[in-house]
Amino acid sequence: MPIRTATLSRQLRKNGQRLHLAMASRTFSQGAEKPPAPREEELRAERSALKAAQQERRAAAVLPKPKAVKVVKEAKAPKAAKAPKAAKPPKEAKVATQKAKPSRADKQTKKAENLEAAKKADRKSAKT
Repeated sequence: MPIRTATLSRQLRKNGQRLHLAMASRTFSQGAEKPPAPREEELRAERSALKAAQQERRAAAVLPKPKAVKVVKEAKAPKAAKAPKAAKPPKEAKVATQKAKPSRADKQTKKAENLEAAKKADRKSAKT
């Protein structure tokens, strides 16, 4: 089973702690002259495998990474040219149909005339 890259250093640290605990308990209870227990030998083998895997990864990290191949797109066939449209006849000039806008002076005179007419009328308006 492959070892995950993200947990390799953490696995090494945990393995080292377990190995140290196993070695310390053996030396405390039985003495340093006794041969290591099978559990201790198993932890040593696992530690050496972890260190070898770590060395392999460090060596692989130095090597150049393979680069992705650039995708070459095929050129599309050019579209057929459209037939030119028929020319439209020129538009006729518009005749000026707008009324001339009254000036301010014209508005004032018309307003004054309306006011005079209202004063002379039989019925009084609200303005007078």
